[in-house]
Amino acid sequence: MRTLRSEIEIRASAEQVWQTLMDFGAHAEWNPFIPEISGTPISGHRLEVLIKPPGTRGMRFRPTVLVAKPPREFRWLGRIGISMLFDGEHTFQILPLTDNKVLFSQEENFTGLLVPLLWRSLETNTRAGFQLMNKALKQRVEKLAASQDGGKKQPGE
Repeated sequence: MRTLRSEIEIRASAEQVWQTLMDFGAHAEWNPFIPEISGTPISGHRLEVLIKPPGTRGMRFRPTVLVAKPPREFRWLGRIGISMLFDGEHTFQILPLTDNKVLFSQEENFTGLLVPLLWRSLETNTRAGFQLMNKALKQRVEKLAASQDGGKKQPGE
């Protein structure tokens, strides 16, 4: 198994981050890494996802939702081909640090026969996609949170 992880602090509540992440229809407006996602974020359901890591043409796949625990965790399992050829378990986590600050993380565990052959691209392009998405999510959520709070600074900032 090989793992990629990226995290970022966001000045907003866990609920605000969760709402933005789960608003699949708006991803095209802000998300450079996952510009298209549709389906129902309920365990056992399948999604339709387009990921576009930098330097790639992108890839469509149909992952199965494993966990959807608002407003803390969303996880899916994506598979290319048959089981154990190339599987990616992608986790989005929102960890509250204060009432108005969270640590948002993405992690993907890759398993299967093709992982060693694709690792260089995953480690560079996919990792860069995680980082771009995290920054874009931070920018969007903090802008929305500031407008909802009337532009006031959050306590402790």
